[in-house]
Amino acid sequence: MINIGLEMVQVTKKIKGKTIVHPFDLTIRPGQVVALCGGNGAGKSTILRMIAGLTQPTSGTIELNRLDRKLDREYYLRQIGYMPDHFNFGAGLTASETIRFFASLKGRTAQEAEAALRAVGLEEARNKRVSVFSKGMQQRLLFAQAILDKPALIVLDEPTNGLDPYWMDTFVSLVKEVKQAGQAVIFSTHQLQVAEEAADRAIFLMDGKMVSTGTIEEYRAQYGTSGLQGAFASLVSRKPSDGEEDRSASPVKITIRKRENEQHDE
Repeated sequence: MINIGLEMVQVTKKIKGKTIVHPFDLTIRPGQVVALCGGNGAGKSTILRMIAGLTQPTSGTIELNRLDRKLDREYYLRQIGYMPDHFNFGAGLTASETIRFFASLKGRTAQEAEAALRAVGLEEARNKRVSVFSKGMQQRLLFAQAILDKPALIVLDEPTNGLDPYWMDTFVSLVKEVKQAGQAVIFSTHQLQVAEEAADRAIFLMDGKMVSTGTIEEYRAQYGTSGLQGAFASLVSRKPSDGEEDRSASPVKITIRKRENEQHDE
């Protein structure tokens, strides 16, 4: 298998005539971790769902390892591990039964399923019903099924929702482990500290538009110790008020290298 990563070119999404995602370009190479940041309605989940094959782009192309998401759909999807932000687990199933079910769908063994449970710290809860799990424990189980078949690309929609600080640290460690194994990761989050610790690169979205993109080091060089928090505060302060002209109608890519780059987005 050729492992060259994900390529998105001029991808858009419209629903009932409204543009949800404006022209969006993205490249993720093997072993890279990208965080999508932004508030509710920014377009993060829609982009992830298009990558995962759950919704069709209105225009543009998405390829993973040179497999087109539409033309090579079966083989394309085999290389993706997807974690939704919410999932209705089967009533009465235990964590072990649930992860083994996912393993059977993906052609993996029971031993691999149990290893995934151990990786996310659910080994001791393996025989408990998922219906009594906390939100954080359910998130861990969803993460386990996303990584159990070692996909080329792991797509995580708000993976830290409902997690306590201890598990957030564990999440960061797990992301770094799959990164070291050469797997690519893209995840969305409202928690900028997690993005800064886990990702190589962050993309800020507002109203379906990419308004800033850069490596974590570039953001730190621009905003000092405030990092992504400082970047977000700066972007929010520049967002046009109601009635003002929005000059970001076309996709804007700001790589944070030189302070003068900021002038092009004002």
